[in-house]
Amino acid sequence: MARLISTVRKTTATMVSISCLRSAPLLFQSKIQTLTEEERAHLLPLLRSAQWVETVGRDAIYKEFIFKDFNQAFGFMSRVALQAEKIDHHPEWFNVYNKVQITLSTHDCGGLSQRDITLATFIDQASLM
Repeated sequence: MARLISTVRKTTATMVSISCLRSAPLLFQSKIQTLTEEERAHLLPLLRSAQWVETVGRDAIYKEFIFKDFNQAFGFMSRVALQAEKIDHHPEWFNVYNKVQITLSTHDCGGLSQRDITLATFIDQASLM
């Protein structure tokens, strides 16, 4: 019986360790970097043309979306939320009725990263659905 309990404890400890590793994927990824000057020079004009604006006093981008009604706004937010979970990058947002305001910045690096560009691109596509 003691041997069985010992085996169960070791197995449980191993399972907990593996579970912790799965819940902390960033431990095994390279550090997220802010966009380089070259990347900014290429990517930010593209975002500006899609009505994203750089925020004052912070390395972030912002855009406001207006929908027909609350249902459309909430549906849009749901689509963005599902994608944000998939890519493990979540927007800062505010919603009142048919208006959704979104700010994107990568907290892990303290500014704009490729993650923000990727999510902004998806957000623009999702707003048209």
